[in-house]
Amino acid sequence: MVPAAPDPVKLIAALLWRDDDALAEALALLRECFGDTDHVGAVHPFDHTPYYEREMGTGLKKRIVSFGPLIAPEDLVEKKLAALRVEDACRGSDGGRRVNVDPGYLDIHKVVLASVKSGGPKIYLGRGVYADLVTRYSSGKFVPWDWTFTDYKAGRYDADFLKLRRLYKACLARGGA
Repeated sequence: MVPAAPDPVKLIAALLWRDDDALAEALALLRECFGDTDHVGAVHPFDHTPYYEREMGTGLKKRIVSFGPLIAPEDLVEKKLAALRVEDACRGSDGGRRVNVDPGYLDIHKVVLASVKSGGPKIYLGRGVYADLVTRYSSGKFVPWDWTFTDYKAGRYDADFLKLRRLYKACLARGGA
């Protein structure tokens, strides 16, 4: 059997921020790196963990965005490295992050986010980047794994993921553009 190339995937990013100006700055830089957004999801409170509060403050918000053309799944490493540069460009005067950017992708079956933190179910991709399998599509809905972060388990972004899955399928039908 000859290995086949995978289908291209839908580039997404989970954005975490407190200051709306920092979000606007980060989105502008991400559009320069990744292309135009074709989905900007609803704003959700990020209140499931205080993990980022020491660095970023309280009152954090999170949203899911996606970018136009489909990408090869293996491009996730470069997308994460670009996202780290965007985070660095948006740092505050105290050196802390003002925006956290977790790029990833959605395909027919799943949502994967890139991380620079290792962990049990994460898969090393190279250059310090890991793939984190966040949720899977089954029976018409997205289903979390045991290890899925609490905010994703709560289903906060499921409406975004369902819409993005429809966008992705339409894009695949058009040949990936």
